[in-house]
Amino acid sequence: MNEDDLLARLLYRDGLMLVLDKPAGIAVHAGPGDGDNLERHFDALRFGFPNPPSLAHRLDRDTAGCLVLGRHPKALRKLGILFQEGRVAKTYWAVVAGQPADNSGKIDLPLTKISDAKRGWRMVGDREGGQASVTIWRVRGRGDLPGIGPIAWLELNPKTGRTHQIRVHCQSLGCPVLGDPIYAGRRDGEPLHLLSRAITVPIQATKDPVTVTAPVPPHMRAALLACGWAGEDPATLNPPPPPPRQAAPEGDINPAAAAPSPAPGARSPHPAAPSAKPGKPGNGARRGAGRKPPRR
Repeated sequence: MNEDDLLARLLYRDGLMLVLDKPAGIAVHAGPGDGDNLERHFDALRFGFPNPPSLAHRLDRDTAGCLVLGRHPKALRKLGILFQEGRVAKTYWAVVAGQPADNSGKIDLPLTKISDAKRGWRMVGDREGGQASVTIWRVRGRGDLPGIGPIAWLELNPKTGRTHQIRVHCQSLGCPVLGDPIYAGRRDGEPLHLLSRAITVPIQATKDPVTVTAPVPPHMRAALLACGWAGEDPATLNPPPPPPRQAAPEGDINPAAAAPSPAPGARSPHPAAPSAKPGKPGNGARRGAGRKPPRR
């Protein structure tokens, strides 16, 4: 990962927040192994602000898609409250091994963290002492993948934000996420097929929420096509945003001070989640810190 790679993955930008298309296979921040991570490159995302942005939440190393950053401390505090109160709507796409018996449902399974010397740490269902964890899901397609067998394309909306929530909840359906080395019970040689597809943030009370959509990563395309996905349709992409204005001072929370804009070389915007209205400016968007958040 270098600065050009990071700038090319900028999906949305205003005076308060940035949304990145996080690639699978890289951590969002430094870990014990001291390998590469996104956070070490955030200085390239200042865009005239005095300090680099900070993580408003986290995604697992192997999860791709929408990652929200706060551009200054005031914005980061506001985003932290929105995530903590469950006011940020998240849409995930997963390709799972096997096929659910139903076409939709609600998983209400509290989770707790356990660890042992052999397997390390993981999350498990715990109806007695676990933290409340709720996910709404529906099947968007079914198919068959050579070498894998029956698979399904799920759309999932987590109502809580527990560590590994979607991965454990899919396992509870009997359909673990394809490529999951922890919860699939076996290694199938595939990377993790989990995408933070869209995120909706009510960043300003007087404006419509901002919805941003991430493109499908290359490693998930074949499986999604096998389940009936039609691919990204360029005809539905939003028009380009207006030219960026001068960045707002650090304490300014008015996104108009820095109009939504991709960085030079950023990929084209992608259509918003199904409920969003296409055609508005802002990289597939609809207008509208504290502790480390969990990973999905």
